[in-house]
Parts: sequence; structure tokens; C-alpha cells
Amino acid sequence: MAHSALEYTDNFPFDNYEVLASSNRSVWDPKHSFKFEKFDMQEVDASLMWFQNNWTKSIVYSALYAVLIYFGRIYMENRPRFDLRLSLVIWSFSLAVFSWIGAIRVWVYTIDFIRAYGWKASVCDPTLYKGVVGFWSWLFVLSKLPELGDTVFIVLRKQKLIFLHWYHHITVLIYSWYTYPQLVAPSRYFVLMNFTVHSLMYTYYALKASKWVNIPTWVNIVITSLQIAQMFVGCFVNGYAYSIRSNGGFCATTDANLRASFLMYLSYFVLFVHFFIETYVTSKRKQRALAEKSQAQNILQDSNDNTKSEKKIN
Repeated sequence: MAHSALEYTDNFPFDNYEVLASSNRSVWDPKHSFKFEKFDMQEVDASLMWFQNNWTKSIVYSALYAVLIYFGRIYMENRPRFDLRLSLVIWSFSLAVFSWIGAIRVWVYTIDFIRAYGWKASVCDPTLYKGVVGFWSWLFVLSKLPELGDTVFIVLRKQKLIFLHWYHHITVLIYSWYTYPQLVAPSRYFVLMNFTVHSLMYTYYALKASKWVNIPTWVNIVITSLQIAQMFVGCFVNGYAYSIRSNGGFCATTDANLRASFLMYLSYFVLFVHFFIETYVTSKRKQRALAEKSQAQNILQDSNDNTKSEKKIN
């Protein structure tokens, strides 16, 4: 039965909660786990109720975030940049550790779940909200708020701030907080992919900021490629869940959420592909063209110098 404090509507479906509360499917709880990771139904109820009552605050936080970065860039325009190298290393390293632990927890759970119940259940069963994986899924949703701090470093260090960066931060925050109380089962894969990519991405940021190692360009290309793959999988999972519901099957989500999630992932896919082309394809061509032009100018200059020298000799 649903918690008395929870109010279920079309946006917050009761059916999904009933499946979660009454599910006989085992919830993965590793032997080596901590007490604080035990996420029972009482804690699930409390977290669902909190996000159901407070998800709209994510819109307020996003608006404040947009205002702060806008005026922050204006404020920094005629001021010297802050270095903040040590702070950035600590920040990125902390998020990397968090993401690595979350990725490992969710990966092991997902593999075990697929082995036990199959691919379809892994997409449509909302049991990821309970147990150890439920705890890390809850932390994942909460983490979207402090991750806005990434942009603070970009603004204060006067680095290039692209549309993809702040658009991604805002939409992920709002979508995650809105979706959590809906018990959307496909989000299992959204959490899994995001944890995985972020574990690599923040490790890269920490190493780059530390200047301890010289990171080759191919690492950037691999990370961006993984981000593109993440968005493609997001679209695919949404499409698969929609096909199950369209054929009369049960899948713990809503049609409205599937549409919103699909459009969000599709927009990310387009933006990341555009970023990849602009950064690693077009820019390389421009650099090559400039290098060839410079080489041609040098050859022409050498030829002119030789001609002048020959005239002087004659």
C-alpha cells in the first residue's frame, strides 16, 4: 500500500508504486555494504514524498543558476581570471570518486538483475528504487544540484562557456527531480550511463587541472564519443519502453515522461554530435589548412629571397 503522505496523480502513478512495494523480485544487496546504504520502503517513501513536494524547486535553482552565470560572466569580463587549480582538482576528484562508486554499485546490480529476470524487466521494473542501488539512485538525483558548481569554475577561470554545458546541467536537474517520484524504471539505464561517463569525465578533469600528466587528445575524443553513445542508448531505451506500453505491456513510466525524456536525449545527441564535429573534425581541418597556408607562404618567401639574392649576384 502507498504511504499515506504520498499523493498519486497521472504524473505520479500509483501503479508503479504498487509494483515496487509488492515486488517479490530480489533487490541486490552486496555482502560488503554499509548500513547507510540500506534503502528500505520507509526510506523510499520519505524520499519519494520529499521529491514529490519539492521537485519544482529545481526550476527555481535552475533560474538562479542561469542568472548567476550570466551576471558572473559580465562581472569577470574586465577582471583577471582566478586560477583555482587546487580547488578544481579537489572538486573534480571528489565527483570522480562519487561517480566511480555509484557506477560500480549500479553496474553490478544491473548485470545481476538482467541475469535473473531478463532485459525487459531491467527496463520496466522499478526495483532500482530499493536497497543499495536505491540509495545510490537517490544520491544520483540529489547530486544534479551541486554539479551546477562545474560552471562556477568555468566563469571564474574565464573559460569558454558553451550552450551545451549549461543547457545540459539545467535540463538534467529538472528532469531528474521531476522524474524520481514517478518511479520511472528506464531511469535505471540513465543513472547507469551517467555515473559511468561522469566517472571517466571527472577523472579526466582532475588530472588535467592537476597538470601531473600530459593527457593526449584521443582521451577527449573517447569521452565525447561515450557521451554520444550515452544519448543514443537513452533514446533507444525510451523507444523500447514505449513499444512495450503501446502493445499493452506494463512498464513503470508514463507516456508523457517517455516523450519528454526521448526529446531531451535526442537534443543531447544532436548537440554532442555537433560539438564533436566542431571540436575534432572542423577545427582539425582548419588547423591543417592554416598549416598548409603557412608552409606555402614560407616556401614563397624563400623563393622570393632566393630570387633577390640571384639578382644581387648578377
